[in-house]
Amino acid sequence: MNDKQKKSLARILLTALLLIALQFVPATGMGQMALYLVPYLLIAYDILGKAVRGIRNGQVFDENFLMAVASIGAFLLAVYDQSGDCLEAVAVVLFYQVGELFESYAVGRSRRNISELMDIRPDYANIERGGELVRIAPDEVEIGSVIVVQPGEKIPLDGIVLEGSSMLNSVALTGESQPREVTAGQEVISGCINMTGVLHIKTTKEFEESTVSKILSLVEEASSHKSKSEAFIAKFARVYTPLVCYSALALAILPPLINRFALGMAMEWHVWIYRALLFLVISCPCALVISVPLSFFAGIGGASREGILIKGSNYLETLAKVKYVVFDKTGTLTHGVFAVSDVHHNTLERERLLEYAALAECASSHPISRSLQEAYGSKIDRSRVSEIQEISGHGIMARVDGSQVAVGNEKLMAKQGISAIPCRSGGTIIHVAIDGSYAGHIVIADVIKVQSAEAVAELRSAGVRKLVMLTGDGSQAAQQVAEKLRLDEVHSELLPSDKVAQVERLLAEKPEQEKLAFVGDGINDAPVLTRADVGIAMGAMGSDAAIEAADVVLMDDNPRQVAKAVRLARRCMGIVYQNIALALGIKFICLALGAVGIANMWLAIFADVGVLVIAVLNAIRALQVQNV
Repeated sequence: MNDKQKKSLARILLTALLLIALQFVPATGMGQMALYLVPYLLIAYDILGKAVRGIRNGQVFDENFLMAVASIGAFLLAVYDQSGDCLEAVAVVLFYQVGELFESYAVGRSRRNISELMDIRPDYANIERGGELVRIAPDEVEIGSVIVVQPGEKIPLDGIVLEGSSMLNSVALTGESQPREVTAGQEVISGCINMTGVLHIKTTKEFEESTVSKILSLVEEASSHKSKSEAFIAKFARVYTPLVCYSALALAILPPLINRFALGMAMEWHVWIYRALLFLVISCPCALVISVPLSFFAGIGGASREGILIKGSNYLETLAKVKYVVFDKTGTLTHGVFAVSDVHHNTLERERLLEYAALAECASSHPISRSLQEAYGSKIDRSRVSEIQEISGHGIMARVDGSQVAVGNEKLMAKQGISAIPCRSGGTIIHVAIDGSYAGHIVIADVIKVQSAEAVAELRSAGVRKLVMLTGDGSQAAQQVAEKLRLDEVHSELLPSDKVAQVERLLAEKPEQEKLAFVGDGINDAPVLTRADVGIAMGAMGSDAAIEAADVVLMDDNPRQVAKAVRLARRCMGIVYQNIALALGIKFICLALGAVGIANMWLAIFADVGVLVIAVLNAIRALQVQNV
């Protein structure tokens, strides 16, 4: 608890003790009421002050005004009937302050979770000068400077590692607890924590443009994008509060006048004024106007801790309605890098086929050559290779261990008079022949991420009805990925404008109430990310295009995060709807009971404070995201 909350708790406890003590004081009438004024002023002085300031500023109808009128009215009723018993007058304010304390605690807890994310902001950068490390502010470091990051320090700016190797903790950015290793030549982003070795990093961005700054800006600005639910609640409160005030006034005045002049009965002013006061207490919209924004605030904060940055509650609300998910292929469902996906050997064993191909390609820097060498997995002994000849558009000829090896496409095989066995697998086919005999072929393709199939299954279980893949790749490779992942549609050989056209077609086909999300790597997909109902950029650490174009930014390249984002959004919206139904349902029931004289002040306190506490406790459940 902060100091303000501690003071509020002390006031509540002291007031409660005074009320208990007053039950044993043998005072009656005006003397008893004077004693009740002590705990009342102790617990209500700030509410009375806010009500007066609201009246002065022309903002009369708020919860402070309602509480002030109801509690002061209860005191006046005690004067009217000369009972002196003002327990209800003090109790209504006391329990209201309890509700305010719960609200303050819940908001504070949400802000602490946001603050944990804000801890990624670096405090300084180390620059080496005269053989010593000097700490300077990150925003003073120029592009191209070399900074030194020691174990335990945050990386202050985006850059490339020049010297050193280390393990980086990126949990604050991605939600991924597994550290990752970096070595010289690799890119690193600001906000990660250096765990083991000393790193010398050449900066590639200014602090204002670095990943950590963009992430912090996203989280801080999220509250400015209001959902339809929040906008409705704000408009509802502006109409609802003055309406119930005038209704309470009518309830206090009209029935006595009707009793007197139309029915000839006693006016009973105190009965109807008491009911009007009950009506005011019950009608206080605190639970509604506090719990709904708090639910969104908690939901966005909880998602941020999992590496899911949602730019506003409006996008969270849209994400909860997603029934169509459209994926980009490369870098989203696949790794976006070439790798050996299959080996179809003929006269040699698989390992020997890869060995000969890797050795023959050892002098090439082509991505396909690197893929073959990585699949071989052993150190390349170049002394075993001679007479390397690269044939443009065909492949490579080389002598390996004295044998003539041909590695390339079908054209190379035909040129050597060798019959190649065709392959139906999607990807690039590398044929291998040794001493004029066909040895087999190797399939090189963009490898599907191991989490992609799980992501598709989880999205279907979350109620997503249609899963589509759009790609600029060839139809055979695209179809193979779609079949393995069991997607509903696949469209290949698309330009960026073609992807937009496909998304617009799907938007026109789907029911209006259902929403469409596009998931891409955020680098080449800005137009389609913008066109979708909600654009999701995945694996976008350091990608300016993703952060600018997308509505939701996933800081990890794990496609399962898409399903988690949808589940989090739906859970948060479920909590919002629960609180709306709870607050309105109980209030309308209790308002009716109060108007006909069935309810008393204790029921009114529950309808106001009790519902507020329940709604606030329900709202902070949106922070719990670990098992969603």
